[in-house]
Amino acid sequence: MFHLIQITLHGDYGDDENDYDKHKEDNKSFSKFFVCRNDVLAHTKNFISSYPQIARNQILSKLTPNISEYYNEHLIGLTMYEKRTYRNLVKTDDLVKFEVIVKETDLLVRADRDLSKETRESVFKYRYQLETHIAMNPEFQKSLVPLSDDPYAPEIVREMIRTSQLAHVGPMAAVAGAIAESVSKDLLKFSKEVIVENGGDIYLAASKERTIGIYAGDSPLSLKIGIVISPEETPLGVCTSSGTVGPSLSFGKADAVCILSKSAALADAAATAVGNVVREKKDIELGLRVGKEIAGVQGILIVVQEKMGVWGKIKLAQL
Repeated sequence: MFHLIQITLHGDYGDDENDYDKHKEDNKSFSKFFVCRNDVLAHTKNFISSYPQIARNQILSKLTPNISEYYNEHLIGLTMYEKRTYRNLVKTDDLVKFEVIVKETDLLVRADRDLSKETRESVFKYRYQLETHIAMNPEFQKSLVPLSDDPYAPEIVREMIRTSQLAHVGPMAAVAGAIAESVSKDLLKFSKEVIVENGGDIYLAASKERTIGIYAGDSPLSLKIGIVISPEETPLGVCTSSGTVGPSLSFGKADAVCILSKSAALADAAATAVGNVVREKKDIELGLRVGKEIAGVQGILIVVQEKMGVWGKIKLAQL
């Protein structure tokens, strides 16, 4: 059995006290994520408890058995979750930018004006729908394979089920994209242009050409290329999965798999499906074949180290 450890550092601790205090004033905190094997958990907890500023904020949760099977080597080690470097990769100086954080949902929103209140209300609405459905149907959160449709479920749940069926993955593979899209559609009642980013998954309705930079971890192509989106193509989902960056579950080793689709939920699920089959550079072609067979996918970009593969309606630009 493996464990996922989240350590939250509140604003009154850290090397840069001014920076931490600023986040504390904003009612924010810093979180780090680790994965460790069951037999090293006690040692890890002792290490954590030696630091009072984090011991009181530790959260430990067991991973599901299916996920545990993925971590099948003797020692995974402590892998730190990387900072959200990609957050500044959409240039939108003409729009108002703001963040809304509710539990695990961490949105960066760009709109004609500050819609923080409206965004927060929208996030609460969709999180309530998802959390209520999960409480009654725990397999929805745990399953790594598609589930049958539930005609009585909220629309966001049904969309996650529908798109995960198309991509042949579990419904939670679509959650970030689904929330980004659902919140964006709510905000379009108040703003002509809306861009919502949720953990690297983006849904945008643009009134002018926008370029989305691609963050691919340690790849030499990271931050060097971007995808150009014309207003005629939007609304559009642009979602990215990685086997080398961030805490999301992937069975592959791609530095970045980016999918374009009219449905951000589908783009998110498809990015996971494609990422799962790309374990090395020679698998890029396989990933493109898998992705283009998923109905609704409009474009694919895969980055593995210094290699890149592209299919479909994607216009690239050098950053």
